Amino acid sequence: MGGTLEGKVAVVTGAGGGLGRAEAIGLAADGATVIVNDLDRALDASDVFDVISSAGGSAVRVAGDISDAATAREIMRTATEDLGGLDVVMSNAGITRDTMLFNMSDDEWDLVLNVHLRGHFLLNRNAAAHWRATSKAAGAPVYGRLVNTSSEAGLLGPAGQANYGAAKAGITALTLSASRALSRYGVTANAICPRARTAMTASVFGDAPDGGVDPLSPEHVVALVRYLASPEAQNVSGQVFVVYGPKVTLMAAPTIREVFEADGDEWTPEALAGSLSPYFASPAGKETFSASELMD
Repeated sequence: MGGTLEGKVAVVTGAGGGLGRAEAIGLAADGATVIVNDLDRALDASDVFDVISSAGGSAVRVAGDISDAATAREIMRTATEDLGGLDVVMSNAGITRDTMLFNMSDDEWDLVLNVHLRGHFLLNRNAAAHWRATSKAAGAPVYGRLVNTSSEAGLLGPAGQANYGAAKAGITALTLSASRALSRYGVTANAICPRARTAMTASVFGDAPDGGVDPLSPEHVVALVRYLASPEAQNVSGQVFVVYGPKVTLMAAPTIREVFEADGDEWTPEALAGSLSPYFASPAGKETFSASELMD
């Protein structure tokens, strides 16, 4: 899709390494000027600028913690004042602090929620305000693409990731709300749930296989990101995709599994017990509110 983003400005958070690095390189390959955000130390150790530059692309550094409102403001200032606008927001920055719920500290909860959910919110909110104001001033829709990074953890609720799962579920809800709020201005918002072999997932996925194509290479995810950022995806919004290897899975919205109706105008606890307890004792009642089939 080289050239589809020519003249446009994109931002990628967490772009010093792993998936964010690959996404920044991919968007630059499509012609976007990419604002690369990560912590100072991550950007200092990264080759992302060299890779983009050597391929003839353009990248601008904005270092800082994306959960800090000042970092989000500086990204927007760089985009709108220095580069003339903002077209694509790829929110990717994240961390993990895995532990069982009963052992989780306040700091382990707060840190993960801040980087993931607050970090997504700050940049989503600021970009949304910019696009709305630009659209109103022009009296016409604008080009805007929000791509947020959720996770299968937000669909599954892993036992050892209460903080990460809650943050990722929140990102999905944030994305759906953004899609509804921004559609009138021409902006799309979608969430991806990627499986990719990065430093953050090394303990889960291990080392890449020797030889052949790595099914968990970040490049598989980047292809979807490049599509969602492109003009071709103008009708794609409010969607959640699971992506890894040569596979993109479009998730369906939650559906009603069963409805229990009272015989009269209201339930009594005893009547509810009579209806619900037999159901949950049956095989049908053993399913939980979880997309467990994803792991098959």
